[in-house]
Amino acid sequence: MGIADRIAKLFKTLLPAPFTIAVLLTFLTIILAFGITRPDDIGAGSYFIDLLEYWENGLWNNGLLVFAMQMMLMLVLGHVLALTSPAEKLIRYATQFCTTTAKAAAIVTFFTLLVALFNWGLGLIFGAIFARKVAERTSADGIKLNYPLIGAAGYSGLMVWHGGISGSAPVKAADPGHLADLMSSTYTTEQIAQLPDAVPFTDTVFSSMNFTISAVLLIVLPALMYFLGKSVKSKTLKLNAKKTHIDIQEEIKGAERIDNSKIAAYLFGGIILFIAIYKAFIKPETFSFNFITPNFINFTLLGLGIVLHKNFKQYLNAIDDAIGGASGILIQFPLYFGIIGIMTSSGLATIFSDFFVSLSKQTASPETAFPIFTFFSAGIVNVFVPSGGGQWGVQGPIIIQASQDLGIPLGKSIMALAYGDQLTNMLQPFWALPLLGITGLKAKEILPYTLILMLAGTIIFILGLLLF
Repeated sequence: MGIADRIAKLFKTLLPAPFTIAVLLTFLTIILAFGITRPDDIGAGSYFIDLLEYWENGLWNNGLLVFAMQMMLMLVLGHVLALTSPAEKLIRYATQFCTTTAKAAAIVTFFTLLVALFNWGLGLIFGAIFARKVAERTSADGIKLNYPLIGAAGYSGLMVWHGGISGSAPVKAADPGHLADLMSSTYTTEQIAQLPDAVPFTDTVFSSMNFTISAVLLIVLPALMYFLGKSVKSKTLKLNAKKTHIDIQEEIKGAERIDNSKIAAYLFGGIILFIAIYKAFIKPETFSFNFITPNFINFTLLGLGIVLHKNFKQYLNAIDDAIGGASGILIQFPLYFGIIGIMTSSGLATIFSDFFVSLSKQTASPETAFPIFTFFSAGIVNVFVPSGGGQWGVQGPIIIQASQDLGIPLGKSIMALAYGDQLTNMLQPFWALPLLGITGLKAKEILPYTLILMLAGTIIFILGLLLF
């Protein structure tokens, strides 16, 4: 039995369901906050009640609930786009080359990474559907396959998404005025005046460092999955094609013609895309990437989905098929918001981040050490707060202040946080729930292989932060 198979067996024995993990992390956060942050002048019982109130307030935090709605829409609209005819044709074409576990793992990983750099929600669903289609094809052809490895390949996009154009921290930082709003409770008016109005994409996502790291990931990770596919055990699957929404052919009458009209879909979807293009490229006097926000991404995905599905009825059918894959995440969002509430209100997140900042200042070269420590602290916080936007809200002020104190470019610090945040998605199964629903796999089956991806990614990210 190879080492990958041994790790898989261990995970199957020890790992509970993702919802249970969220509950266990809630208890762990309460215990850590109680043990580390309790003031000496507050009794144990009173502080325990305080922590429970922090948790309850976090569950229903208005700002985080808005963010959850944005992320849910991004996930569902990305799924809908993956169900369009062009996407399905691309997947169907690519599956014909997936004749072995090794080839399938490499191909699924490469295309999933590529799509995720464009949009995390689309990349996640594209990878999940791709993995499922590979399994269906090999099952029909009697080809042996290690399905959990292919499922892990379909999840690999969540390890690069924050370095792509839908990454929460770079998108937020590029929004004019956001840095001032974020630091309003931390900085004086004079200090806020010294902040840049925004951190452009040219300093983050489109920086030479991020381009290089992303290119290396696109080469190394598929190659790694290919060699893993060579070493793991494969077996013949018995897998039926996954059923999606079935249309019953009926005579179209009256107003139903609008539901099935290509003209209506092209007109409405075209108007949405025109507005998006106008706001992005025509309206601004000088071009920048500041238009890339969660709302802009969702707006564009909405227009593309309607146009590519060709009529409203097909689009709504796709929504029905897509929304089920987001249900597991929807119910877990409040739990993680509760954890955010405890970590921010108790000061636990600040203690974690300040610890790494202080370590950086004690080294011989703080400007070199700080991005590395930021990377690791972000990875740790992401286990408790698996949300890029939520994590930026928690760690962003600390990173901005430390970057200015140490004279480190904000863009590099933001990307260090982004790399750490996306890396431990390979350990935290929260975002894997849609993939698990589509593929029929369990978290404990894919995590052994995503852990190997995480170890390889750790090396690549650290080298990138050291070299640039």
